Amino acid sequence: MGLQSRTISSIARGLKPAQYKAPYTRSIQVVIARNIQLASASSPTHTIKTCPRAHGYVWQRSMATVTNSTESTPPPKGVYVPAVLFMDQNEELDIPAITSHVLRLANGGVTGILVQGSNGEAQHLSHEERKLAIATTRKVLDENGFKDVVVIAGTGAQSTKETKKLCQDAYDAGAAYALVLTPSTWPPQMSKANIIRFHREVADASPIPTMIYNFPTVTAGQDLDSDVIASLGTHPNIVGTKLSCGNIGKLQRLTSSLSPAKFATFPGKSDVFLQGLYSGSAGVIGALPNVAPKAHIHLFKLWKDGRLDEAAKLQALLSHADWQLGKVGSIAGIKAVVSKHFGYGQRFVRGPLGPVEDINAFTIDKLEELIALEKTL
Repeated sequence: MGLQSRTISSIARGLKPAQYKAPYTRSIQVVIARNIQLASASSPTHTIKTCPRAHGYVWQRSMATVTNSTESTPPPKGVYVPAVLFMDQNEELDIPAITSHVLRLANGGVTGILVQGSNGEAQHLSHEERKLAIATTRKVLDENGFKDVVVIAGTGAQSTKETKKLCQDAYDAGAAYALVLTPSTWPPQMSKANIIRFHREVADASPIPTMIYNFPTVTAGQDLDSDVIASLGTHPNIVGTKLSCGNIGKLQRLTSSLSPAKFATFPGKSDVFLQGLYSGSAGVIGALPNVAPKAHIHLFKLWKDGRLDEAAKLQALLSHADWQLGKVGSIAGIKAVVSKHFGYGQRFVRGPLGPVEDINAFTIDKLEELIALEKTL
């Protein structure tokens, strides 16, 4: 059979170019052969690989990638979920439960799914497991009519070299963006100059746009200030940030300093979702949508429709529920709550973390109120 030329955004299911549209996709021509090569008149040829554990599935490629002469675009505004990664009692990836979770989130209307954020236990996974998690998420979305749902991959590592490799792996597995956590093994050595150099070198090498992940709790207290992030935001392949520091002042400074057409600023917690929107954020990337994606989409719609009193009331519920979920146990707590209320997955996490043994030992009245609302939406 002769070689066929198609747009890369439509190769996943053999669609004609006109049948697939996405706001963040730019069509380019590829030649499909044993390896799929992405050719550009102004850049070297790259190879798009399939995940070896995904039965040769060819991933839909959202072309947010840059060449030396092109600026990347940020992810669309909306609600993003740093998805938990379900495991079985042997601490192996539970693919059926992961599939169920991805589908519930997508059916809930989320804009995108972050695979291997802090809630995805990225640091506990091998490279192959990380690729499998990304590939599975993209495949499930594509095969169930959710091609427009964005996949972001966490690619944090403790060296520049490994972070670059994880960005390449994320691209190979089907992610559209890479969320990069600052290394934290040697905090005294991570000067502002070293931090800026790290993120720039990763962005230079990454085949997909990168985003800066600022989460002091998991980086030995390193908290990137707005000057550092704004400086990095001028790089053509750095397109956003997730601020799990919860600093609304920092968020406001960034949204007023960087064009939203080039740089998306997201709070990393649901308890400041509405406050972030008032300050110019692009939405939210928070753990609570693992439990209640529809409620977050509803708040975003209330905000856009100008129904601000209703939005404020819902935000109050989200803030209380987010606080209670954290008390239950963060990653393990999310898994336990989802398993109990939505009927899939188990409470197991990978050691040294431990599972939540008894969810009833916690006061979660506001969280349960939110879940009840979620089931009516």
